[in-house]
Amino acid sequence: MTKALVLWADRRSANFGVRVLAEGMRSLAMNAWGSETTVDFQDYGPGDSSQSFGTRAIARDILRSSGPIRSKLREYDVIIDSGAGDSFTDIYGAKRLVTMLYSQRLAFSEKIPIVMGPQTIGPFSNVVAKRLAGKHVRRMKVVLTRDSASADYAALLGRPEVIRTTDVVFALPREKMTKSRGVILNVSGLLWFSDSHLSATRYRNVVRQFAERTIADGYQLTLLAHVASPRSVVDDMAAIRELATTLPSEVEVVGPESLTQIRAVLGSGDVVVGARMHACLNALSMGTPAIPWAYSRKFAPLMADIGWAHGYDLRTDEMVVDSTLQDLRNVCSADWAANVRDVLSTADERLKVAIESLRSVVDET
Repeated sequence: MTKALVLWADRRSANFGVRVLAEGMRSLAMNAWGSETTVDFQDYGPGDSSQSFGTRAIARDILRSSGPIRSKLREYDVIIDSGAGDSFTDIYGAKRLVTMLYSQRLAFSEKIPIVMGPQTIGPFSNVVAKRLAGKHVRRMKVVLTRDSASADYAALLGRPEVIRTTDVVFALPREKMTKSRGVILNVSGLLWFSDSHLSATRYRNVVRQFAERTIADGYQLTLLAHVASPRSVVDDMAAIRELATTLPSEVEVVGPESLTQIRAVLGSGDVVVGARMHACLNALSMGTPAIPWAYSRKFAPLMADIGWAHGYDLRTDEMVVDSTLQDLRNVCSADWAANVRDVLSTADERLKVAIESLRSVVDET
């Protein structure tokens, strides 16, 4: 029986995108290595695991033959590094990247097979970080990318042999839900409260205008959180509460408590509009059309690779509200429905390739 550890994932995270990573990686592992496979999860801090992999743990671990991180890794036959979806880069700062690279280096030194699960790779602006990342990517047993841009970037790092697959959200069970909701709007606390990706003022204005005009046009509107934690400074529920007080009428507000619940809600809508990428991917994986409002480069290549061309870039598209409202008139058409079915079929085929590549890793050990 194979015992696998998924790094940088947490089934109990307040961020449902992180929960998707955990459950999706588990599904891939069990499909590759059998239903009896044991799959555990390790995030940066304690979560599903009681052990932290943060800087204090690294300080206790470094230069020791039986430090806490090294000892944890030794328990497993194979390691899947999820990259936290999009964190194998230096755009989130050195601390996060150093943590990831340190754990990878230990796995290499212990000769534990380690693979990169489907994720975004790069970019790197720091020369030293880029060199170290390239060294590690080249040593991985298998590298799975979830978009073609990441595959191209892996080649720049010296690893042209990659498996082009898609996001693990499509590995989750899907059910056909009764369409009981109209427009589901995911409001991102990340963009509402911070200027780190784009102007928060612009984002708040776009969201308010869209919500007000959606209501005025007679659509049923639901506000949905995809990150729901009062301890987080980027909490979607806090943003939703601020928005709701300014709207001309009451709307449904959903702060989900489980991944199963949020997927059921997303599956019940006619369309999902959102700036959290996994809110949109979750919706598509449940058969619901999604209109992403992108704020970074991770959106477009992933969506394009599975054949989904709908969506807008908040950084460059000045007519986001008007364009999205125009799309609402078409989402229930046969063309959009056929497009969703094609996306699901493409994603399934790409995940089959990923599963086969993982199967070979354990077969070699």
